Amino acid sequence: MMKPIIALLVLLCFQPVVLAKTVQVTLNDNLQAVLDSASDGDVVSLSAGEYKGNFILRHAISLTGNNTATINAGGQGHALLLKSSNILIEDLTIINWGSDLTAQNAGIYSDKKANNLIIRNNKLKGDGFGIWLQSGKHIKVEGNEVEGNPTLRSADRGNGIQLSKVEDVEVTGNTVSKTRDGLYIIASQQNILKNNTMHDLRYGIHYMYSHSNQVLDNLAYNTRAGYALMSSRKLTVRGNESRDSEDYGFLMNFITYSDISHNRIKNVWTKPENKVMGRDGKGLFVYNSGYNTISYNSIDTAEIGVHLTAGSENVKVFGNSFINNPVQVKYVSNRKQEWSQDGVGNFWSNYLGWDLDNDGRGDTPFEPNDGIDKLIWQYPEAKVLLDSPAIIMLRWIQKQFPVLKPAGVKDSFPLMSVPTTTESKQPIHDRAAG
Repeated sequence: MMKPIIALLVLLCFQPVVLAKTVQVTLNDNLQAVLDSASDGDVVSLSAGEYKGNFILRHAISLTGNNTATINAGGQGHALLLKSSNILIEDLTIINWGSDLTAQNAGIYSDKKANNLIIRNNKLKGDGFGIWLQSGKHIKVEGNEVEGNPTLRSADRGNGIQLSKVEDVEVTGNTVSKTRDGLYIIASQQNILKNNTMHDLRYGIHYMYSHSNQVLDNLAYNTRAGYALMSSRKLTVRGNESRDSEDYGFLMNFITYSDISHNRIKNVWTKPENKVMGRDGKGLFVYNSGYNTISYNSIDTAEIGVHLTAGSENVKVFGNSFINNPVQVKYVSNRKQEWSQDGVGNFWSNYLGWDLDNDGRGDTPFEPNDGIDKLIWQYPEAKVLLDSPAIIMLRWIQKQFPVLKPAGVKDSFPLMSVPTTTESKQPIHDRAAG
């Protein structure tokens, strides 16, 4: 009985071992045939040159271009379609894929259930979506450059990197420009977006129906909105920077139970040629969002520092810096909002109070708005009366008789200087120099 077992073991030991191999491809080879014949674990290395076509990866392989190979999709379809898990795409230039947004044409497109992907150090330039990932898990997108086509209308371009129904994806160190949105995340949970740079776009980062995500240390500039966060909960949004946006630094629409902290917003101003009544640059726009913490952010030089509306209440607001905003706060509701926490308020560049006990906090509360402000917001045509004797008299009466002043935002412990936790952090924008 033992002899047959021993014989079988010996036979198995001497079976040829299939090892992963490196396949060198030149322009004379049929790249699709090489990809089809590759075995799991193989490395397909492309020699320098331009490989024309739409290629499908059906096996768990590595495809590398060594920074000298280009995939040209010929203006149609996906350049690379990933139909297997455990694929690495690295050091490729990918251009000229299709522009059909309905068909989701992309430079790199992952089929459903493709897990454990790595997409690293590639350069992509085209009309449709740059990188589209869907229904996968455990994916890394690192160090890629994605550029759209600025000759197309923004609405006709794809997003730079799109995550759809994915989980545990890390998007780090990428640069996206001239697409519609930079990073677009929909119905995707437990992902990390970190150290990415997005510019010359509609929205830098756009969230929809995605929960328990982290948005850390990213930079967005020259956008309509740096960060558009919508219909999501339990987001951690920390250490990011938005500058030179036209409509919003951060837009929060139906965001709940989230931490928005240590972010920097600079220069949010609607261009004169795009000005219409009611369109003002808002550093932070909060719509129908509650149970959030907004702390230690800097909002500098926005037409409106913060605009709260549509039931945005039960929000903890403290440690922030509101600097050089003509309108620091726009809050139309008559419900009281206390903007301090445990004796820590916010810094207001237009606060004129004293600090006689030298504790770093103003001795009198700061209320950024009064009844006249709310009247002007409800009836914008009344702006022509702002400096009239009647308006000046009404403001004086409100100060003398506080009972006549409607409830609104109040900071009981205004800070006399910019919090050190805000001002000491090194600016992200250095990486955009030049």
